[in-house]
Amino acid sequence: MSKKRGLSESSSLESGFFSRHKQWMAATTLIGTIIGAGILALPYVIAKAGFLYGLLAMVLMGIVFLYLNLFIGEIVLRTKKQYQLTGYAEKYLGVWGKKCMTFSFIFGMYGALIAYIIGEGEALHTIFNFGSPLLWSLLFFAAGIFIVHRGIKTTGKIELVLVTLLIGVIFLIGLLSFDRIQLGNLSTKNILYLFFPYGALLFAYSGGASVPEMQEVLGKDKKDRKLLKKAIVWGSLVPIIVYILFGAVVLGIVGLENFEVLQPNERIATVALSFYASPFLGKLANIVAVLTMSTSFLTLSLALRGMYEYDYAFSRWKAFLLTFLVPLLIAVFNLTDFIRVINVSGAIATGVSGTLIVLMYWKAKQQGERIPEYVLPKHFIFGILLIVMFSLGIIYELWQIIMFF
Repeated sequence: MSKKRGLSESSSLESGFFSRHKQWMAATTLIGTIIGAGILALPYVIAKAGFLYGLLAMVLMGIVFLYLNLFIGEIVLRTKKQYQLTGYAEKYLGVWGKKCMTFSFIFGMYGALIAYIIGEGEALHTIFNFGSPLLWSLLFFAAGIFIVHRGIKTTGKIELVLVTLLIGVIFLIGLLSFDRIQLGNLSTKNILYLFFPYGALLFAYSGGASVPEMQEVLGKDKKDRKLLKKAIVWGSLVPIIVYILFGAVVLGIVGLENFEVLQPNERIATVALSFYASPFLGKLANIVAVLTMSTSFLTLSLALRGMYEYDYAFSRWKAFLLTFLVPLLIAVFNLTDFIRVINVSGAIATGVSGTLIVLMYWKAKQQGERIPEYVLPKHFIFGILLIVMFSLGIIYELWQIIMFF
């Protein structure tokens, strides 16, 4: 089997509706990767700090990741050969860069897949109200691996449909729940928890691993490559808007006091809504959960499998088993909880990868092999600030882990 990425998979996108809307298909690939299980943790972690602090944090962190995604896009366009992020890290930073990115990639992706499996089980169980969360987790897992096995053609089309439905459902929830939102729930603040949302926000906005996949969707034609910047911008801005709307609606209905009386896994946003909103609204909220986690599960599974298969030359089936077996076992045996895995994965994995992306971006500007279709400033001071932020975030989360034990 050929190891050349996307040869058989991306060629199937060259005709029909999807070939005429490549920019939006690429954008939804990024949106679908970003908006995942993280959205379900945001209302609670933002409630702990206060909505006004949380709103500012959501906007600022969203802008940070917009630039990080654009950095990755320029790295991809400056490089002749197609890689995953681990491959770009080796090319521009050497073996140590590849090892660090590999750690970040594996740690973060497994954390995300674990969260998706747990969250899907809870959400589907709430929607259908029979069986158990574990049963629904297994059913979702089986459907997900079938779609990923079919490849990028099926995954891309499903993402385009699901993300469109997702945004529509969120707006519908806002309209139907307007009279239930209590403004007092949006006015609380607690400076002692100012940094509490940090790890969840990093988790919620991380999606840069899909930028190389976006180029595959667009194709190798120079005209199509020029669409990458716009696709990244739209793919990064939409999640900011979605998170603000979703966070305001859920927190406005549930409130911090109600969140605090729930069990840890009941603080998942849609599960909390099922307790404190109308049954119809609760089902809509859990449909949002199913859609968001489905799109990210499909894209991130494909990216992780691609790393094992293309960057490490594992056989297709070995890459497939390595991708899915670890998160399935951890989720089935209940070795962690939803909020904790998101906080830890976000702060540590995304902190490491974010630092490496900045360093790769600077190196690619010096050592790139081709003239990219868009060029950003070097952003040296901004990059230094990001590295400091990511480093402090890792230290903070490690300290939290130590204190927990």
